[in-house]
Amino acid sequence: MHTIITPIMTGFCLGASAIIAVGAQNLFILRQGLKREHVLPIILLCASVDAVFITASVHGVGKVVAAMPFFTDILTYAGAAFLIWQGLSALRHMTTSSSVTLEDQPPQSLRKVIAMTCGFTLLNPHLYLDTVLLMGSVSLTQPEGSRSWFGLGAVLASFVWFPLLGYGARVLRPFFSNPLSWRILDGVTAAIMLTLAGTLLYHAGLAG
Repeated sequence: MHTIITPIMTGFCLGASAIIAVGAQNLFILRQGLKREHVLPIILLCASVDAVFITASVHGVGKVVAAMPFFTDILTYAGAAFLIWQGLSALRHMTTSSSVTLEDQPPQSLRKVIAMTCGFTLLNPHLYLDTVLLMGSVSLTQPEGSRSWFGLGAVLASFVWFPLLGYGARVLRPFFSNPLSWRILDGVTAAIMLTLAGTLLYHAGLAG
């Protein structure tokens, strides 16, 4: 039993450290959780994507991705463009919506929300760098018989974190009954997304 628990916990801790950091995807899930809008499909999609990529990385796909630097470059620029667009949208929303409350948030269709979730997930270069390359590299340090358990632990981290974030956001609903709170969230969102985009472009320039 000990030989199973250790790699599971190692994978869980590494997976949690990779996804809990404040980022564009987590902010999007937080916003949807506050609105209580399509939360279950979002968290299932995010966790399932992580599960697919983590499982693939543990079984050696990370080596293939590492051998294709142009693939990472394409994702970096596409991800930066997506983050800039979202950041500017949040900034525009912050400056034009001075009296929006939680109840005033316009509903979005499931199709649009799923499309945005895919954008925040699949256009995030860190999905490939952290989930595929990092997980793949660390899994190689595990005994061969423990790698699948390591991957399981990392997958469990995603299936624990995303529901906590999506459904736990309702605890903050009283705070976001104040219109100023939404402007603050939009401002923080814009700052984080534009900073992430700038960081991606900066590192892409250094790599080039």
